[in-house]
Amino acid sequence: MTLLTSLASTIASAQTPVATISSPEKNMRVDVFLNAQGEPSYQLAYKGKPVLVDSRLGFTLKNQPALAQDFELLSAKTSKFDETWEQPWGEERLIRNNYNQLRVALREAHGAKRKLNVIFRVYDQGLGFRYEFPKQDQLHNFEILRELTEFNFAADHNAWWTPAQAGNQYEYLYQHTPISKMGLVHTPVTVKTTEGIYVALHEAALHNYSTMNVTGAAKGKVSATLVPVSKNQPVAVTLQAPAETPWRTLQVEESAAALITNYLTLNLNEPNKLGDVSWIKPAKYVGIWWELHLEKTSWKSGPTHGATTANTKKYIDFAARHGFSGVLVEGWNKGWDGEWWKPGGGNAFNFYTPTQDFDVEELSRYAQEKGVYIIGHHETGAAIENYESQLEDAFNFLSIYGMKAVKTGYVEAGEELVNGLYHHGQFYVKHAQNVIDMAAKYKVAVVAHETVKDTGERRTYPNIISREVARGQEYDAWSADGGNPPNHTAIIPFTRLLAGPMDFTPGAFELTLPSRPKNQVNTTLAKQLALYVVIYSPVQMASDLPEHYEQHLDAFQFIKDVAVDWETTRALGGEIGEYVAIARKARASNNWFIGALTNEKARSIKIKMDFLDAGKKYTARIYQDGKQAHYEKNPGSYEVRDMDVAIGDEVSLQLAPGGGAAISVIAR
Repeated sequence: MTLLTSLASTIASAQTPVATISSPEKNMRVDVFLNAQGEPSYQLAYKGKPVLVDSRLGFTLKNQPALAQDFELLSAKTSKFDETWEQPWGEERLIRNNYNQLRVALREAHGAKRKLNVIFRVYDQGLGFRYEFPKQDQLHNFEILRELTEFNFAADHNAWWTPAQAGNQYEYLYQHTPISKMGLVHTPVTVKTTEGIYVALHEAALHNYSTMNVTGAAKGKVSATLVPVSKNQPVAVTLQAPAETPWRTLQVEESAAALITNYLTLNLNEPNKLGDVSWIKPAKYVGIWWELHLEKTSWKSGPTHGATTANTKKYIDFAARHGFSGVLVEGWNKGWDGEWWKPGGGNAFNFYTPTQDFDVEELSRYAQEKGVYIIGHHETGAAIENYESQLEDAFNFLSIYGMKAVKTGYVEAGEELVNGLYHHGQFYVKHAQNVIDMAAKYKVAVVAHETVKDTGERRTYPNIISREVARGQEYDAWSADGGNPPNHTAIIPFTRLLAGPMDFTPGAFELTLPSRPKNQVNTTLAKQLALYVVIYSPVQMASDLPEHYEQHLDAFQFIKDVAVDWETTRALGGEIGEYVAIARKARASNNWFIGALTNEKARSIKIKMDFLDAGKKYTARIYQDGKQAHYEKNPGSYEVRDMDVAIGDEVSLQLAPGGGAAISVIAR
């Protein structure tokens, strides 16, 4: 550090804040500053130690002076809030929302004297802040070129991240580097400080705005980087005052495991706007999907077509026999026969016209007779205008035929949509909301793939029930690198899953993939069971082929038994990229389910049953790796054993390399 830089840093830290706010228990403290040039900034401390040092606030605008300096403080008002609210479905039924708020009102001292407010909500486990553009004659319609927000960490800490605007819809393996080596990345980004504090950087309540990526730089500096309209249009956001931005969020915990039960992002979203949502039902499903990725059948019509009436009935029968609610069918509609994944190919999709060999009326009747429903599938090929032109008819079709849920997809060859706009810019964010709104009108739940990232909207719109937006299990079938490495599922609970539920599609039992000799599922079978607890989603797929489950009915029993809607969640332990153990209590039940998994290293862990109810007796059925299990050499080896447990007991687990364990704890 040069003398000049050191002196500047000392001067900045010695400034007197114009406003200060602490969390309810004084864990977190935010200081807001205006320097001599009227430039606003903030700092964040946790238990007296700096997390973020001087971090800039403001905007650059098109055809207007920047909203970045010459500000004076109009007011700094504080308030308190404390409530406990109930999720209609979720990983935690009751969530406390307790924060202290600071509203900083700024106005330019000269010129147009435009106004800008910054609202800070400070929790004991984190911070959320957003900008407000008040109604004013001086700022009515405006275009944001750049958001100047910074998140400057106190040092160049280690971070886990995936690249942004890199051409693959955020579906990448995680990198682990210092912040200075990140480049342009998408959030959540999870940081471990040199003091051992864990910080997850993300955003909440993303509506009518561009997605925020972030860029790392030297000395732990991080800056917001909004997705622009397109490569040729630098504008990121077009707004009309009054308006507000999404919340910029930092979840702060003393252990990696504690991040898993940090619900700050949900709390920063507005309450349910849909009213009665009793029609939204968490569920497990099977379907015509994995066989397509293994090329046993195809999406396109013809002799290898997978979405036939007969094949769909086979899955309906299997679902009904084993207690699954839904059957996903991909490739059922017209448009799959061309090169739909290439630019413009998605314009051939029709979302209410089945292929000739898919008798939707008969299948709707048959599924209803069996107590099952079909899950629709809307792959768009990123041709959004084509999809939007059919949106009402498409969801009306789903409603008519009893399809209570739909999986949407936006596969494309790059980061641009067919219309040349960026995949995660403001246009696409607004489109995603249009789909949510239309689905709600027809009482359809949405499971969105290749979509905009989750920022907690499920609190406001509970019908957006799960998303992908990360590298899921399909990569095991065909990825050129051989599939997801064992540490991938030991990273995403502390990164991607902090954003919200993920449709990872676990449940592979045939792990060596004979039809794909260059690929395999790099886990043990017991780890596949653990994923149903570790990777939270209110809709979980048993993704493998029915015949593979019929060969392992004892292990399949866990998938049949495990819940998808939870009363509470306990993170039992974990380190990013190494291992994780989670226990969840089924809603309206005394039963618990536990999942534990490791990376490529074998590991011994102990599960202490201190979360069980006192005075109750339980039977624990343990699905664990066999003694010779190994994700590469012997992935299918597993054992099942029962034992009686009560509060305070310990269960010892030996996890194989790339392995895991699942436990159902049933009250007697």
